[in-house]
Amino acid sequence: MSWIKIIPLDEAEGDVARAYAVAGASRGRVSNILAVHGVRPKVLEAHLALYRAVMFGESELSRAERETVAVAVSSANECFY
Repeated sequence: MSWIKIIPLDEAEGDVARAYAVAGASRGRVSNILAVHGVRPKVLEAHLALYRAVMFGESELSRAERETVAVAVSSANECFY
C-alpha cells in the first residue's frame, strides 16, 4: 500500500479521470503503481509513456528479457508492485 494519497477511480474528475483512462481504467481499476501519480496527472501520463517506451519500444532485448530485468530490479528494491 502506498503512503501517497491516491484518488480513487470513482472519485476521479477532469485531468485525473482522463489520465486514469489512459492508464487503463476501462478495465474498472487503476493499479496502485499508477494511481499514486493521480494527484499529478501529467506525471502519470509521463510514467506511462516511459513504461511503454522501455517495455515495448525498439530494443535489443526481448520482451521476456525486459520483464526479467524489471522483476530483478523490483526484488532488489523490495518493491512488491
